[in-house]
Order: sequence, then C-alpha cells, then structure tokens
Amino acid sequence: MFRHTGHRRNYKHNLRLAALLCLTAGMVNVAGLLAFQVLTTNVTGHAALLAEHLSLGHITASFTIIAWLLLFLAGAFFSGICTRLAGANSRHSYTIPIIVEFVLLISVGLLAAGAKIPAKNAGYFAGALLFAMGVQNALVSAISGSVVRTTHLTGIFTDLGIDLAEWATVKAANVSRLKKRIILRIVIITSFILGGIISGFLFMKLHFRTFYISAGILTFTLFYDAFRINLQWWLRRRVKPLKRTASTK
Repeated sequence: MFRHTGHRRNYKHNLRLAALLCLTAGMVNVAGLLAFQVLTTNVTGHAALLAEHLSLGHITASFTIIAWLLLFLAGAFFSGICTRLAGANSRHSYTIPIIVEFVLLISVGLLAAGAKIPAKNAGYFAGALLFAMGVQNALVSAISGSVVRTTHLTGIFTDLGIDLAEWATVKAANVSRLKKRIILRIVIITSFILGGIISGFLFMKLHFRTFYISAGILTFTLFYDAFRINLQWWLRRRVKPLKRTASTK
C-alpha cells in the first residue's frame, strides 16, 4: 500500500490507501472539532476565517490562524523532504512521516487528557493536529501520484462531478477506467465521512483517547503490507499440504 510507487503502483493500492487514511483523517477532523472546536483538516475554512478576523481587526486571532496554516504547510514540507531525501522508492520515505504523525496523535491525546483546562491550550493542540494532517496529506499525495488526497473533500467532490459528467457522455470503450476513478472518489468521500461519524460516537465514550484509535489505524496502515505478505505466506504453507493430502486420497 505504501511501498508500491511509480509503475509498480496499481488501482488497488490507491483504493486501500484511500479507505484507511481517509478514515483516519475523518476521525481526526471530528475529534479535533469536538475537543478543541477547530477543524483540523480544513485549510480553506481557516483561510476564510482569517479574512474575517482581519476585516474585523481581531489581530491576535488572526495570528493564531496564520500559525495553523503555516503548520499545515510545514507538515507537508516535512513529508516532502522525507520523500525526496530518502527516495520515493525507499520505505523510509513513508515510515518517518507516519511515525511523526503517530507520535503527534498520541501526544495530543495524552496531553489533552492530562491538562486541567484543555481549552486553554486548544490552539496548540489544534496546531499539532494540523501539522499531522499536512504530513499525511502530502505523503499520500506523493505516494499515489496525486491521485489520493485524504484531508479535504472539496477537490474530490469537484473531480467526482467532472467524472460523472464524463460518464454520462463517454463512449463505451472508455467506461472501465472512468468507473475506477469514480469508485475511488466515492471511497475517499465515504471513508472520510464514516471516520467522522465513528469519531463522534467514540468521543462521547473515550473523549481525548479517541486520538489513540486514529493512531492505531495509522499503525495498521504502516504494517499492512507486512501483515498481508505474512498472511499469504501462512496460507500457502497451510493450504498446499491440505491440497496434496486431498489429492492422494
């Protein structure tokens, strides 16, 4: 899912990546909103909010939002540097960003749960989550060749609308590839929304520990390829002897 890049990457890799990491992003976004009253994947909304605060003369609030925007940018920059320095085909190009994101999610959960007044430091926690989402979005975009983006839906809805319009007018010979694109867009949208719904329910029970669940899904995505390869090896070791035994009877 992560280790396949370039010509070795196929549609299924992007589909799995979209399903798992869009789920994570949706969870972080809603948990961040419920915990700190900040949308932690919504850069466009923050830009609009910045314009509003500047027009009303709210300078302190404006600086906070500028810091959030720069932190998302810094996360994307950090992820891009890791990819370029390690090489796009190196597993370290995705391991380091994923570990950094994992640490940030766990840290926000721990520190917010331990804080007497979490709302007092909400801006810092939100900034950490925006950095983490910048890391994730840039990483997924680089690995998938800009096919998958996990932290926002505006562009995805736009692309889906264009694809649906093309599907309504396209000739039969081009339908197969177009259907795959449409399915991928729908998976991205559905996973993000589903992640938000799950996070909303979990937050009522777990509060700040909801971020641990997001970090757990992130860990699973990191080791997914290893899990899958080991499972396939185990199944081959078990199934082949059974087939030989059955054929000798």
